Amino acid sequence: MKLEEIISSLRLNVLTGANFLDRSVSGGYISDMLSDVLANANEGNIWITLQTHLNIVSVASIKKISAILIPSGRKLDDDSLKKAEEEKIVVLNSEEKGFQLAGKLYKLGVGKNNE
Repeated sequence: MKLEEIISSLRLNVLTGANFLDRSVSGGYISDMLSDVLANANEGNIWITLQTHLNIVSVASIKKISAILIPSGRKLDDDSLKKAEEEKIVVLNSEEKGFQLAGKLYKLGVGKNNE
C-alpha cells in the first residue's frame, strides 16, 4: 500500500516529505523506545510514536522507515522538521490516539501479510 492511500483514508496531516508520498508501506511498528525501533522495525514500516524530538528522524533514516506517524495532535519542533526534510523522511500527524490509528492501519491491510 502507498503512503498517499493511507494519508487519504485516515485523513492524516503531512508535516514533511510531501514529495515522497508514493512510497510503499510494508507494515507498521509502534514504539517510543528508539533502541527497540532500531532493533525490530523493518524497512518500509510506518512507525507510530509519541516521540517528537530530533532523534526519531535519525532512527527513521537508519531503518529506512516509510513514514513516522505522530498521534494525539503532537508536532515536531522546527529543527526536527528541517532535519526530516533534509533526510527525506515523511512525517505525518493526527489528532487521533495511537491505538486508534494502529487499528485503522491494520483494517486497511497494513501489516496483515507480515504476521
